Amino acid sequence: MKDNCRKIIVERMNSSLYNIILLMVMFGFNVQATNFTVSSASEIENVLDNLQAGDTLKMTSGIWTNEEIKFEGEGEEGRPIVLIAAEKDGVILTGTSTLRISGEYLEVNGLRFENGYSPSGAVIEFRNGSSKLASRCRLTNCSIVDYNPSDKDTDYKWVSIYSDYNRVDHCTFSGKEHSGTTVVIWLNDEPNYTQIDHNYFGARPDLGYNGGETIRIGTSTNSMKDSHAIVEYNVFEACDGEIEIISNKSCFNTYRYNTFRDCDGCLTLRHGNDCSVYGNFFFGKDKSSGGVRIIGERHQVYNNYFEGLKGDDYRSAICMMNGVPDSPLNRYFQVQDAVVSFNTIVDCKMPLIVGAGKDSEKSLPPMNCTFANNAIDKTSGNKNITIEDEPTNMTWLGNIVNANEDVEEVSTGFVFADCGLEHKDYLWRPSSSSVLIDAAQGEFAMVAKDIDGQSRNDNKDVGCDEFSDLTIEITSLEMEDVGPYTGNDENVSGIFNLSYTQTEMVKYRVSESIVCFSVIKSSYFPIRYRLYDLSGRLIKSGKLLETPTFIHVNVEDNILLARFVSGKKYYQTQKVLMSNGVL
Repeated sequence: MKDNCRKIIVERMNSSLYNIILLMVMFGFNVQATNFTVSSASEIENVLDNLQAGDTLKMTSGIWTNEEIKFEGEGEEGRPIVLIAAEKDGVILTGTSTLRISGEYLEVNGLRFENGYSPSGAVIEFRNGSSKLASRCRLTNCSIVDYNPSDKDTDYKWVSIYSDYNRVDHCTFSGKEHSGTTVVIWLNDEPNYTQIDHNYFGARPDLGYNGGETIRIGTSTNSMKDSHAIVEYNVFEACDGEIEIISNKSCFNTYRYNTFRDCDGCLTLRHGNDCSVYGNFFFGKDKSSGGVRIIGERHQVYNNYFEGLKGDDYRSAICMMNGVPDSPLNRYFQVQDAVVSFNTIVDCKMPLIVGAGKDSEKSLPPMNCTFANNAIDKTSGNKNITIEDEPTNMTWLGNIVNANEDVEEVSTGFVFADCGLEHKDYLWRPSSSSVLIDAAQGEFAMVAKDIDGQSRNDNKDVGCDEFSDLTIEITSLEMEDVGPYTGNDENVSGIFNLSYTQTEMVKYRVSESIVCFSVIKSSYFPIRYRLYDLSGRLIKSGKLLETPTFIHVNVEDNILLARFVSGKKYYQTQKVLMSNGVL
């Protein structure tokens, strides 16, 4: 009898119907994808239990007032569940409308929040309560504009991002006048790998006190934890909420290819270590615009362009702060091992200050830092290098400054000469006869390309731009280059472009209705699993957090289809026989 049953099972597995379903479920084809039309938050909530990977909820066009939307579900890689406006620019949320996203592989697309306010919490949160978080979810082509309470001292964020591998892209955030950061990434004990890209961050007036950041990653409490977020290809324009346009408060974050225009503040590495700032454009006008303020250890700031910045001291083009001995998490850690190289600083009031903020508390000057191969020209202030506190073991190397050596505080590691710049393709660049060409010193392997995305020669040029006839790959951005509906499937490193490798991670055994999953290596944890029946219906899903893991499955089918995905970018597909033993 047992042999007959096994024979029947094998025959069923070999049937063409089974193979079709197997391919559809395991390799990303749509299985029973459904479109739902919804006209209110309650209608969205009513269909949540029926949602499967690949489904779409289309929100009817019109004004949605006082709608508290909860969007929950479990999509899959390549088959997200999508909440989308039925028509472009057709859905406007106002009043006290808010959005909560929780689950995995969810996408929110094309919503506009305008002229309302949040009565509690952020306008959009990548969670629904403290225990239901969003992972590998995306907010795209959305806007929040003028979503302010009557009292500007009311503190709430516009977007709060939790958990990991989430993405906010091609959105607009403009007109925030009240207390609270515009977009916040909240940290836990694991890196988040969040991506914020191709967004327009518009006008934000001076708040008058701390709490007016445009982006903050982390908090002082969690600032020594690894984050690995990427902020790239965004435009920040007239972001004047406070001195910290971006407030970095965690480790291993990357800020690249962003454009800052007429902002009364700077990109501040306030807490945390090991961050990279490269390929950014900073343009000032009449405000006290700054560049990059450095606090902490092992930061790298290179290939950036600074022009017309009128800020000084903390708002200098490059500011290296003094630190506090035995600093608590919420004060100022000493700048150590920072590398500032291959930047071009033109027409700025204070190109560089070292030891900023020196006082009886902040008594530790920068130590073991490098300032190399930077080009400084057309400075509008009194001098190019300001030393407020003498740095310890500072390396000055290969810098070229258009200035009188007699008025500068540092001479070693500098050549004082006309940089030979010409204004071309919207930037001040080295002319064909510029002294910057082939003048760089040292190796600096991380500077393989210039700010245009062009390859550097073996003998690199000083400054952010390599004199070259190659095609310009990266440029400064305008408002019309980013924001809703400007995307064309860019080659970005976001969660929807991850390349997964198939590998064996999990083995199984079955005893009656209990499936025992054993994970081969602990490095694969956590592993997300899904079990389907032969119709493609999701039977059970969850995470494998330990080995072995026992799961009770009550189904009539003798065969289930399992899919496993590891956060380490691996996946496995598996046929599960619900008879004793293994296949």
